[in-house]
Amino acid sequence: MHSFPIRTVQAERYGTPLRQGGSLPAIIEADDGQQYVMKFAGAGQGRKALIAELLSGEIGRALGLAVPEIVLIRMDEHFGRSEPDPEIQDLLQGSVGLNLGLAYLPSAVEYSPQLKFPLSREDAARIVWFDALVTNVDRTARNVNMLIWQKQLWLIDHGASLYFHHSWPGYAERAASPFPLSRQHVLLARAGNLAAADERAKETLAGMDWAKLVATIPDEWLGGEEIFPDSAAQRQGYVDYLTARLAASSVFVQEAEKGRTGNG
Repeated sequence: MHSFPIRTVQAERYGTPLRQGGSLPAIIEADDGQQYVMKFAGAGQGRKALIAELLSGEIGRALGLAVPEIVLIRMDEHFGRSEPDPEIQDLLQGSVGLNLGLAYLPSAVEYSPQLKFPLSREDAARIVWFDALVTNVDRTARNVNMLIWQKQLWLIDHGASLYFHHSWPGYAERAASPFPLSRQHVLLARAGNLAAADERAKETLAGMDWAKLVATIPDEWLGGEEIFPDSAAQRQGYVDYLTARLAASSVFVQEAEKGRTGNG
């Protein structure tokens, strides 16, 4: 069984905005003295990106993959008020309340195949499998979203995963769909036996309490979905999707194999 001890910290000091992406995350310092890359609830994809980051990151951690610690960050209305950029001020004002943060990895280097990082074929296969499970569109050569830090490969930025929840109708059927984007995965060429990775991952996640994982989503990030009468039903929707997605893993494994062999 897996536990999900998500901590909540208070944002204390606004540091440096990260302008590589469109959502303007920032390095902040919290009341525990630690630095985090803070993802804002008021950014473009809003709270659904935070939900995807939270769920996918914790699934990755349950699989034994290196994902920076995920925390909830409470931000009050006075946070960062000395920041002169009006775009950032608008973002901060729209994000009062609970946001999400990942432990900051100082001086980390972005992964590149040219770096000859010693990644085993088994680990590469695990990452390809994980990204297909959570339908992560952002692990391509154009956007690797992996960092090398302290001689380990860390997976970051899962806000674009689990994209089914941007349009809930028909989500149960889509849980069993292939994931063609796995053919563009930056690690697919290095991956070992995907069927073996599938078997091991399913064994690892066999004891997963999906309801307990989904319960870590803050109430204020949920709601506003016409097909659900309340947040409890929406939470159950996530549980049902993730359960069905894992059960259908052979479908997305076969799709990834087609990408490697050039078939289909």
